[in-house]
Amino acid sequence: MPEPVGITLTPRQKGGRGYTSRLALLAVGLALGPLTGHHLGMQAWQVTELGEPTDVMELVELPDPTPSAGRVVIDVAAVGVSFPELLTVRGGYQAQPALPFTPGNEIAGVVSAVGSGVTNVLVGDRVASMSPGGLAEKVDVAAKSCFRLPEAMTMAKGCCLILNYGTTVYALENRAQLQPGETLLVTAAAGGVGSAAVQIGRAMGANVIGLAGGPEKTKTVYGLGADVAFDYRETDVVEAVRSATDGLGANVVYEAVGGDIFHQVRRCVAWNGRLLIIGFTSGTIAQAPTNHALLKNYSIVGVHWGAWLARSPSNLGSNWDRIVKLAATGHIDPLISAVRPFDEAAQALADIGNRKTVGKVVIEPHPGSAERQ
Repeated sequence: MPEPVGITLTPRQKGGRGYTSRLALLAVGLALGPLTGHHLGMQAWQVTELGEPTDVMELVELPDPTPSAGRVVIDVAAVGVSFPELLTVRGGYQAQPALPFTPGNEIAGVVSAVGSGVTNVLVGDRVASMSPGGLAEKVDVAAKSCFRLPEAMTMAKGCCLILNYGTTVYALENRAQLQPGETLLVTAAAGGVGSAAVQIGRAMGANVIGLAGGPEKTKTVYGLGADVAFDYRETDVVEAVRSATDGLGANVVYEAVGGDIFHQVRRCVAWNGRLLIIGFTSGTIAQAPTNHALLKNYSIVGVHWGAWLARSPSNLGSNWDRIVKLAATGHIDPLISAVRPFDEAAQALADIGNRKTVGKVVIEPHPGSAERQ
């Protein structure tokens, strides 16, 4: 049989349905005969239009990446997904990539190829990387974005460290300068960054109060080490925090929700307190009454970890070293609600949007790859 030329075999899965398997493609390839210079490539999730994940995310076949100078290819073992990915797929994130794009920025895996000039990692190294395009079987990233994982750490936990814990170390140590004995109030404390804030706050010697939605999530917050946890749906947050702090309020508020929660917790800030703006998972950006900050002498402090790193890339190394030290001493342990198969990535993001998850959701491209050490 003559060799077909210029054929591209592309499986697509829209919103987790109608999957064309790799086996089916192999059958097509056998029927057509050998394709010189062609291979099935890798699978990756791709967004070609903005909207809800189950409507616009597609599973496609792409060529395997080849690293250029200063870059490496990672065989992906685990990808952490969270609210920023959901916002990006919807088109609501502050830094939108151009279409089409592959979601997923929190990657753990094994280096399989290195470009020229790379000296910090070697082929075979187990690494974590904060880079775009993670929801794929392979990803091409800057070598300087890669950090070796501790030997005993699974890929699932490794992919959860950089974003949530990096953001939180920066927020509490650099921006808030949280001190031992101070009170830290954490909103969305059962979520990804919230759970990290509870653990790091405790490691820094703070008294931690966590807010979460529902009794199960409140129980989870206690399990993370919070001194006190409240269900904000059933509690007068302002009165509860005042009671828990003998009327003084929280020295530092870690606020990731926005909307009505912001207006409740700003009333809980202590004199000379710091109100950290982490994000807006409610979808509503609250307008702060500046006269309130003046009267109570507190600071409203922005936390943009990504911009901090962009301005001073070397900060990522010291940030990572601090995280690894906290992990090695047992002070932090990523909260993972589920490890889900690759073909459920779109539904996993939808579940995050519907508040069906706690902590981090991890996607594994191959069965069992996320739990490897």
